[in-house]
Amino acid sequence: MTLLSISPVILLFVLFALRVPIAISLLISTAVYFGFINTFMPKETMIQTMVASMESFPYLAIPFFTCAGVVFNYAGITTRLMGLAEMLFGHMRGGMAQVNVSLSAMMGGLSGSANADAAMQAKMIVPEMEKLGYDRAFSAVVTAASSCITPIIPPGIILILYALVADVSVAKMFLAGVLPGLLLCVVLMVTVAIVARRRGYAPSRARRATLAEIGQHLAKSIWALLLPLGIIMGLRFGIFTPTEAGAVSVVYALFVGAVIYGELKWRHIGPIIEESVLATAGVMFIICAANAFAAYLTWAGVPAAFSEFLLGSISSPIVLLLVVNVLLLFVGFFFEGGSAIVLMTPLLLPVATQLGIDPVHFGIVLSINLTIAGFTPPVGTMMFITLAITKVKLEDYVRHAGPFFFALIIALLLVTLVPSIALFLPRTFL
Repeated sequence: MTLLSISPVILLFVLFALRVPIAISLLISTAVYFGFINTFMPKETMIQTMVASMESFPYLAIPFFTCAGVVFNYAGITTRLMGLAEMLFGHMRGGMAQVNVSLSAMMGGLSGSANADAAMQAKMIVPEMEKLGYDRAFSAVVTAASSCITPIIPPGIILILYALVADVSVAKMFLAGVLPGLLLCVVLMVTVAIVARRRGYAPSRARRATLAEIGQHLAKSIWALLLPLGIIMGLRFGIFTPTEAGAVSVVYALFVGAVIYGELKWRHIGPIIEESVLATAGVMFIICAANAFAAYLTWAGVPAAFSEFLLGSISSPIVLLLVVNVLLLFVGFFFEGGSAIVLMTPLLLPVATQLGIDPVHFGIVLSINLTIAGFTPPVGTMMFITLAITKVKLEDYVRHAGPFFFALIIALLLVTLVPSIALFLPRTFL
């Protein structure tokens, strides 16, 4: 591997420094390799790679689950889940912030997207938190941090991407994400309680809800809470594939919104399609570009050289995982989570498997790492979404983000060092 062969990687980071969008940066760097460095390859190889990477039936799961999440917002299910979360946790210190965190865990089974969750909660919950006296920047930080939970709880889109790239079972990845996702929720709720006590943020409810009140709100939300369980059971017993599970989710969301709750109307179909197409197009364009760049890395021999270097330097699985955590947090500062999964999995997974690390556990570690990166500068997608919606300044966001960043790192280290947190459910049920 020569300096010339890795020059597209150098160019990529130069483009990032110039604030060129991620997908465009990836495409320019890839085009330089196939157009000027590797003259033996046909010039159309790059385009063929991008098109071929999307001609995969399993990738249909991404637009299906994205669409299902949009439908649930229009169907009134999100507001009912918010009511349930407020009923369960509103009496706690920092009650509405606790609702913010717990709702992200509930939304994990519906939207599967951290960006969608951050946008939805920035619109719905941050104004309510401000009315109760919460600092707007603090509210934005809680929203961005809690959205890290959503893609880890099934059917998280990042879990689907890793399963496709690493050739592991989607059902195993879904089950493996449940306990780590709940761990993230608990750690963030503890952090909210500590910060709220220090700043004097009061509960949003005067008293703890009675069992009758909880039962009443649970009955309203049960249709939403059944979806992730139905998806996992359907995959477990082979009733449908992950792609078919996405299609079933869309049909289920339409049925609940139109028939059960009666809030989904014909006039909503146009906005639903528009939001779903825009959200899917952005994600898939980045993934196409990342697949093309990954093809360059393979042709240039970067994964093999990288694996040889790591195996020659590291012999302990624990040390490798800790090194990978640091590396991925750095990579995540520049790459969107989906594109980073496509790029980094072929580089790191061969080394991990040679050292005896379970690929499912490794996938959860990768996913949490790259999701946390979306919470942090300089290009954290959830951070910028919440900042854009709430009109909070970046410096105010950074001032409040420290405790939540360290809480997320603690959860990541626990999942890294205790593999059974991720592997207990897959080993038990599959």
